Amino acid sequence: MKKRDIYILGIESSCDETSAAVLLNDKVLSNCIANQEIHKDYGGVVPELASRAHQSNIIPVVEKSLSDANINKNRLSAIAFTNGPGLLGSLLVGSSFSKSISLGLDIPLISVNHMHAHLFASFISRPNFRKPRFPFLGVNISGGHTQLIIVKDFFKMKLIGNTLDDAIGEAFDKCGKILGLHYPAGPMIDRLSSNGDRNKFLLPIAKVKNFDFSYSGVKTAFQNLVIHSNLKDSNFIKNNISDLCASLQKSLVESVIKKIELAAKKFSISEIVIGGGVSANSEMRKLLKELSSEKNWNVYIPPIEYTTDNAAMIGIVGYFKYIHNKFDQLNITPSPRFKI
Repeated sequence: MKKRDIYILGIESSCDETSAAVLLNDKVLSNCIANQEIHKDYGGVVPELASRAHQSNIIPVVEKSLSDANINKNRLSAIAFTNGPGLLGSLLVGSSFSKSISLGLDIPLISVNHMHAHLFASFISRPNFRKPRFPFLGVNISGGHTQLIIVKDFFKMKLIGNTLDDAIGEAFDKCGKILGLHYPAGPMIDRLSSNGDRNKFLLPIAKVKNFDFSYSGVKTAFQNLVIHSNLKDSNFIKNNISDLCASLQKSLVESVIKKIELAAKKFSISEIVIGGGVSANSEMRKLLKELSSEKNWNVYIPPIEYTTDNAAMIGIVGYFKYIHNKFDQLNITPSPRFKI
């Protein structure tokens, strides 16, 4: 018997990217993202501006995703949307739009946890692709979250580690601001690090119990280093920018690597799945590749286009929820602090 084709329209609007994607089963047909450049002027995301931009972007982005996928909206099997965590105003735009599509086309509505989606981006079908096997250690590293999660199946998972303050991506951005880099600073720090000495400046890695994380200490240490050095040399940042970035990146990345090693050993897990924007970091990818060989791990890192916030990852969770008949009612409300 031929497998039924399932078309999922995914909607992502948790923060400052408006994204829509169309999936045919577990394969992405289109994945469109509208970035909000206005936040660069403020050094971070302004919630009110973000929600207004989502309102302007969502219809054009959805129309483009359907056009790129070359399908008519009437072929859609269901619509999946980010229900949290995220900015409430941004989430409301995506959820309201998704409800209207569900009602208008009389198709199922599927809510998706944004952090769940980051991990399951590695289940999107692509050439030379191998799906992660359960159970696996999920590692979410993004601008808003740093988490370790034991994932037993698609819908059964346990959070074992979380950040106590800043997330790793937030630490990259805040330290980048100290250096005068534009938001988001993470990609620029990564590029500048390639020409720097990662051992030039010694920065701390917080000693936090169990599998939790903390980045406030390294942020403060980095700020103090720059302030005190600038007092002696007004050109300190300019003359040491690559070394500063490389040293910072080393501290932030190694804090995650150490916790992964600890958790993998504790729970005897060799399947490691990475998700979130910081999984695009070259140093993170390099060290994980080395460890996968050294420790005989299977490490899964999604392609770059699925690391930052995108609707394809929402759509893949929507697909798995669809085949397990996990649908939602129209009265579901966004949850800014949605738990994993």
